Amino acid sequence: MNKYSFIDLFAGAGGLSLGLEESGFTPYYVNELNNDALETYLINRDEEFPHLRDKFHSNSISYISKNKKNMDQLKKDLKNVMNLDPDSGELSLLTGGPPCQGYSGIGHRRSHYVDKDKIPSNYLYKDMAKCIKELNPKIFLFENVRGLLTSKWTNQGKKGEIWQDVIKSFSKLKNYNIDWELLKAKEYGVPQNRPRIILVGIRNDIKFKSLSKTANGLLPDGGLNPPDLKDVLSDLIDINYTPGGATKLYPRKAATKFQQEIRKKNGKILDKGDPLTEHVYTKHSKNITEKFKFMIENDGVIPEKFQTKKFSQKVLPKKWDDKGPNITATSLPDDYIHYAQPRILTVREWARLQTFPDWYQFSGPRTTGGIRRAGNPKEDNHQRDLPRYTQIGNAVPVLLAKTIGDHFKRILDN
Repeated sequence: MNKYSFIDLFAGAGGLSLGLEESGFTPYYVNELNNDALETYLINRDEEFPHLRDKFHSNSISYISKNKKNMDQLKKDLKNVMNLDPDSGELSLLTGGPPCQGYSGIGHRRSHYVDKDKIPSNYLYKDMAKCIKELNPKIFLFENVRGLLTSKWTNQGKKGEIWQDVIKSFSKLKNYNIDWELLKAKEYGVPQNRPRIILVGIRNDIKFKSLSKTANGLLPDGGLNPPDLKDVLSDLIDINYTPGGATKLYPRKAATKFQQEIRKKNGKILDKGDPLTEHVYTKHSKNITEKFKFMIENDGVIPEKFQTKKFSQKVLPKKWDDKGPNITATSLPDDYIHYAQPRILTVREWARLQTFPDWYQFSGPRTTGGIRRAGNPKEDNHQRDLPRYTQIGNAVPVLLAKTIGDHFKRILDN
């Protein structure tokens, strides 16, 4: 049994898990509803953590939260196969970030409006609370989007009522002290703003000396400087790129500390000419390329003939201003234009904004749209595709997760 064990619910592509793994935690069980996202999670762990694919994963949280027989079987398997006994309080950490489309501004805006109390996924925090009660981790972490703080169950409801219900559900876990904070990823060295609600509960028997001022010591303080986008992406610029094509070998050497770290694989920094994956370019039309080129050359101004009412696109800055990153990687890559080339970012570049290392692979289609991406709650269709861009956009930044993992380890150690 690893000293630092964790279970990840609603794991998505695995950004939160990967950061925890980099800080020394071992995943013992994973849950993720979407098959493409679950496959992304598993393919990146088949070699180091084969038990996850063999036995310790599920698609639906209801598989364990609403079925005592399955929960008992999971406990039995954890004890007999993995030498970890939840009933004795040995599980270090349980994390979960329930789907946020019902709470987030972008998910709400680009879907069909229905009251949030009609969307089944908006209640999944209750299932997470049940799992915490059964699996008795030393620490639990709930994460979600900032929009949850002001969300209402119905149009006539009160702002923030959903968040109050979330807090109430976790507060019912009487053997935990809980606190929360709205963290901005840029303050933890991530090259985007990306505010996320992080709620943490620590079991009453875990006594520790406060090591930070954030969330009464339950979360790490920020203060790190995020890298500029030039320092994040410049080594991936291929001057010979072709719209609709792909760059399959690194076109340049790593030129910055960020690039060196993100290109590390088994301790080696991948060099110019080494294989590169997920660097496939969207085949923009001639008009779109012309529009992007004009915007790059004119401080982001959109030519009048290309303006639409749908949404505004922004050219990514080479360098942040004094306030730091002002962007958030969402599920839609066409929100942003590369600072040096008339195109949107590739999957690999998008992943770097979330600090996924370049060796990390993604499963499923690159992108999708319409009803497949948004679903149609009005017709009780809550199924959504999770293409690669969306999986990345939904993830917790790896570097933020690692910083939190390091902090949790210090709590558990002292």
